[in-house]
Amino acid sequence: MGSRGANVMLSRASRIKSKLQSVLEAKVLEVEDVSYQHAGHAAVKDNTNETHFNVKVVSGKFDGQNLVKRHRMVYDALADEMESGLHALSIVAKTPKEAGLN
Repeated sequence: MGSRGANVMLSRASRIKSKLQSVLEAKVLEVEDVSYQHAGHAAVKDNTNETHFNVKVVSGKFDGQNLVKRHRMVYDALADEMESGLHALSIVAKTPKEAGLN
C-alpha cells in the first residue's frame, strides 16, 4: 500500500503533473482543473471535484508523432486516473519547436 497510499493524499492535479512529467519529460506542463464548469453534467452529477482538466504539454517525446499519437501518449500515462474518476481531458500537445522553444 506504500506508494498507492501516498498517491491518495495528493490532489488529482498533482498526480497528473507528476505522471506526465515522469513519462513525457515535459519542458512545459500546465494542468488546470475545470471541473466546476461541468457541475450537473450527467457523468459527474455526484462528484464535481477533479473530473475535468485542461492539460498543456510541451515535450521532445512528441517529435515525429502525429496529434492522435501525442494524445494517446497522454492518455496512456493517465490510464489509472481515467479509471478512477477522471472524466475528461482537453489536451494541447506540442513539440518544443512548435511551442517556440529551443
